[in-house]
Amino acid sequence: MDNSLCRSKTLNPDRHPFQDEKLQVSHIRGPVSWLNPTRVISKPFSLAHARGHPPTEAIHLTEDQQCHERIVKGDVRYKWRPRDNRKGRHALVVQRSKGLGQGAHIVPKRTDSLRATLRGIKRMAVQYPYWDISYVTAISFTFGSIVWVIDSFFVFLPLVQPRSEFTYEILSAGGVSAFVGATIFEVGSVFLILEAINKHDTGCFGWALEHVISEKGESLLRIYPDPNNCTHHHVNKRNLVGRGGKETPNSDNSSGELEQSRTELPSSPDFIWFPTLRDLRTHYIFELGFLASFIQLLSATIFWISGVTALPGINNHLSENLADGVYRASQIIGGVGFTVTAVLFMLETQKNWYTPSLRTLGWHINFWNLIGSIGFTVRFAFLTHRS
Repeated sequence: MDNSLCRSKTLNPDRHPFQDEKLQVSHIRGPVSWLNPTRVISKPFSLAHARGHPPTEAIHLTEDQQCHERIVKGDVRYKWRPRDNRKGRHALVVQRSKGLGQGAHIVPKRTDSLRATLRGIKRMAVQYPYWDISYVTAISFTFGSIVWVIDSFFVFLPLVQPRSEFTYEILSAGGVSAFVGATIFEVGSVFLILEAINKHDTGCFGWALEHVISEKGESLLRIYPDPNNCTHHHVNKRNLVGRGGKETPNSDNSSGELEQSRTELPSSPDFIWFPTLRDLRTHYIFELGFLASFIQLLSATIFWISGVTALPGINNHLSENLADGVYRASQIIGGVGFTVTAVLFMLETQKNWYTPSLRTLGWHINFWNLIGSIGFTVRFAFLTHRS
């Protein structure tokens, strides 16, 4: 089949996610054949090389390492996904052994377990990475959604409990909160598109390898996060839209860390505000994440019109026909766009277009975004015109 007709199974050499790493690509997949792949599974060459050449000195695991890591028998591969790449994350695939002869690895514990999920919720309450554009994007939509929940009380509660209504509640309180919520959504959508065009195309491995000795004296290969050599811009705490860290080849191996079989590594790419027309034509229009982010920004801009026209002094001076055209219609169109965005983001996390990715957090996030966007779309049915 022509590669141009099956982009989901090929990688552009100029945008290969591992072009700065000597990795063996084993699987390239995507849910839509004419769009870019959404998952690439690889195995570092250095992993296979280290298995046959144990070091002369080994490192014993500490109690803290034993608490947060696990020993697995089988093969460990690196999984690249565009959503993980945008968020500055690095994923591993553990393929457990089905027979004898497979080596053992020490890897971090699963992140989709109940304990890991609760630990993640705790971090949400105590850590605030305001320098991370992905965090700022999520916070923007979270606060925007909270404002819209408050707005729904101002608008809908007087209809079911008329005695609870205060003077100008629907017009003033409902209108102002709608404008604030729509504006926050617009700001969040701008951050979302900036996140999409600043993904790390040259690849960031994000892991370190070292030989260790277990309590039984077994030689193992430990794979653990290496934030010091991460080149995603998320690790830059100095500003919101700056470079990431700088990768430097490991010259000192005294700590037991394996020297990666990699080329001379560049620094993190510059943060960009607008992609070039060439990049738009050849890459971004085939990227599910960018398409979803662009539709989100376009929909939020249209939806913002309904927020402006909801303000007191504007909304109460609109004729019925004008209200239908610039107030209700913009809300419906924006809601439909939000729905399409959620579907595309869900599709990006799936192996194929028909199989839900139930064990992926990003899928669940956008599933609930889908529910909410449908609510925005049908909300016009509950609007009551008041002269």
